[in-house]
Amino acid sequence: MSHTAASLRAQFPLLAATPELHYLDSAATAQIHRTVLDAVLHHETTSRANVLRGTYRLAEAADLAYEQARQTAARFLNAGSADEIVFTSGATAALNLVSHAFGATLQPGDRVLISVAEHHSNFVPWQMLRDRCGIELTLIPVSADGRLDLERLADLMGSRCRFIAVTQCSNVTGAWTDVAAIVAAAREAGARVLLDGAQAVQHGPQDVQALGGDFYAFSGHKCFGPGGVGVLWGRAEALTQMPPFLGGGGMIAEVTPEASTWAAPPQRFEAGTPPIAQAVGLAAALEWMMTLDWTVIRAREDALCKRLIEGLARIPSLHLLGPQNGERAPIVSFDIPGLHPHDICQVLDAQSLALRGGHHCAQPLLAAFGVEACTRASIALYNDEADIEALLGGLDCARRELS
Repeated sequence: MSHTAASLRAQFPLLAATPELHYLDSAATAQIHRTVLDAVLHHETTSRANVLRGTYRLAEAADLAYEQARQTAARFLNAGSADEIVFTSGATAALNLVSHAFGATLQPGDRVLISVAEHHSNFVPWQMLRDRCGIELTLIPVSADGRLDLERLADLMGSRCRFIAVTQCSNVTGAWTDVAAIVAAAREAGARVLLDGAQAVQHGPQDVQALGGDFYAFSGHKCFGPGGVGVLWGRAEALTQMPPFLGGGGMIAEVTPEASTWAAPPQRFEAGTPPIAQAVGLAAALEWMMTLDWTVIRAREDALCKRLIEGLARIPSLHLLGPQNGERAPIVSFDIPGLHPHDICQVLDAQSLALRGGHHCAQPLLAAFGVEACTRASIALYNDEADIEALLGGLDCARRELS
């Protein structure tokens, strides 16, 4: 199988139809692979029915497709069991699920650690839990290059730390978190660990057993699949200890006028009609990703990222946010004083360059860098040297036009 950027790009209908487009916004939404569209169309035209307890053939086919998708997600993450996979509407829903359900087991004064580098989806729910239940919320700071500063981790945890929720990879800086150090500290303190893997899954299958945490969340639209679907992985014993997040059909064992009892996980956390076709599409994306040689792909992504950083470093007054060397994901954000990111992105759009400008749902992190907004380029497996050179040339044009 060819792993050139051109051969991979040809497998994405939108990119194949617009060869002039330089798409550098995959950290927000990756393009959808053709096998995903085929899988969703096939499901909706041959097996469309609701899941759980249908006794006719169409419903049984839907049940099978949905549970096979769960098994695929489990293999992609190397989960211990498919029953550890909960389908949600996205990473945001998965993170809110944990903050509510695990949060219900916490007591006032219990401590939760998050970091300054978190996406708002892994920041705001914990603030809401603090305001609702009286937990202590403590922030792990970031270093000058945007990496989590773990030097004082033990002090920050204190004696009542019960939970640590951190990004696996920053959506602004591309900095990878030292997960092993966090998990080791958490295990010593008897605390659980959640990893927001939304920015990691695009760059290959993950191994939750090796990572060692207790929860892992990601979104389908970040890894070449449909929107409106996400995955929460949780260790079986952790899921079993948690009450439901939402009530409704499918998540109960029994309902009487007096009380209700809950189904076992994962159904306990999948109230109502789940994203069935989206899960089928996500499974197609994950199956395709598991056929790829990620050593080759990551090497190319790293080379493109290095070339972009080198080119940006030559632009006068440009401030790069995040690490300029060492291991990092190919997500590159920068600030050019006097030029608003929205204006930069509009000028670049006229040159068929798609980037994102703003605070990227990470205002605490940007505040730590002393900026309100920045421009972000994110590289995926279908990008090549032409995309990087077009961006560097486009920035020269933007600086002339906007100065």
